[in-house]
Amino acid sequence: MSSYFFLSLAALLFTLSLLSGSTSLPTSTTTIGATYSAGTAATYSMPPTPDKVAHAVAALGLRSLRLDASDPTLVRAFLYSNTTLLLTIPNQMVPPLAANRSNALRWLYVHVVPFYPRTKISTISVGNDPLESSPDFSTFLLPAIRNLHLSLRDLGIRKISVSTTFSFISIITTPFPPSSAQFLEPALDTVVRPLLQFLRDTNSSFLVNIYPYNLYKIRSEIPIGFPLFQEHPFGFRDDLTTGVRYRNLFDMMVDAVISAMAVAGYENIPLIVTETGWPSFSTDPAEIDANPIYAELYLKGLLCHLRSGKGSPLRKEGVSETYIYELLDKQMRKGRNWGILYPNLTAKYKYIQFSGSYCRGFFDILIMAVQLLTVIAKKVALGFGGSFVNWVYGESVVNFLYVPFEDGVGAS
Repeated sequence: MSSYFFLSLAALLFTLSLLSGSTSLPTSTTTIGATYSAGTAATYSMPPTPDKVAHAVAALGLRSLRLDASDPTLVRAFLYSNTTLLLTIPNQMVPPLAANRSNALRWLYVHVVPFYPRTKISTISVGNDPLESSPDFSTFLLPAIRNLHLSLRDLGIRKISVSTTFSFISIITTPFPPSSAQFLEPALDTVVRPLLQFLRDTNSSFLVNIYPYNLYKIRSEIPIGFPLFQEHPFGFRDDLTTGVRYRNLFDMMVDAVISAMAVAGYENIPLIVTETGWPSFSTDPAEIDANPIYAELYLKGLLCHLRSGKGSPLRKEGVSETYIYELLDKQMRKGRNWGILYPNLTAKYKYIQFSGSYCRGFFDILIMAVQLLTVIAKKVALGFGGSFVNWVYGESVVNFLYVPFEDGVGAS
């Protein structure tokens, strides 16, 4: 048993040596926010009050909050705050908005006019992945977006942009190589290309949900360290067309969207990542990667990367905004939890700073090492016999993070 412990400790020290290159970084070029989900609030017998939500966002130091259902009482709670809101119109509202501009005006009179500009509102998304929920919405989406945009202008509001939100997996043909990515048909011609023209004309952003976790789950050749921002000499993948070397899955997915926009003829549209995150828990026992250690690694890696100012290989200024999914854990009996706060609004990750320019340093790495050693010690205490060594060097955070890619991944 003691030999297993020392083997795991040696592997842990190796992991620390790879992580210790992270340092404090001086600047942040991406606005970092979180999503407050109405679906999550619906799992509570007594959801937190809007004032408590606003206080929790301020305490975390988040600069932006995305509302996936724009409750006016929540919008009111951010009056005179420093938090900028990204509002979302429910998918079922898309056809009525497309049918008549007066419907768009009615929505604005309830959700925007009473509060703006005392509440900072930057963007309104018409729907959240509406094509995935109903492909028939393709004929309604652009007219709805245009009607909302024109209604804002009728009201003299010119600083709120209008767009819609897509899911990466439902709109992009292939994540790798990014240079080969295109938008899926028939959405490209019916929706995406006309939308990109509208975004260019109105100086608005393309909104997309990017989940490295979901792509990792469906692509078995991806080692876990690649989506978790764990840099390693063999943890890369080269795009031979552009000559770009990718060291994390987030950048690869971002550049796939940028390449797809370029192929469609629109290279310089700003990009906002409206949802990204990693689940800290799943009721499905097969989802062993949905755990708090991996979730913390992902969030720390994401924040450090966004604050580095490096952007992505194809867009040095990076994405303009990124929203972590999500603010709160659900109160549920089945599914996944993605929240950065527990249901009682206390912090889940004590050693993650969501504001400022601080990136993980040695103290954070030491804390993570203690957490990892605790997990290993529990495995030892439970008694794994010969299979424990396979766990340490196969499935744990220790070494599985750095298994080289297959199918050419990790090779030029």
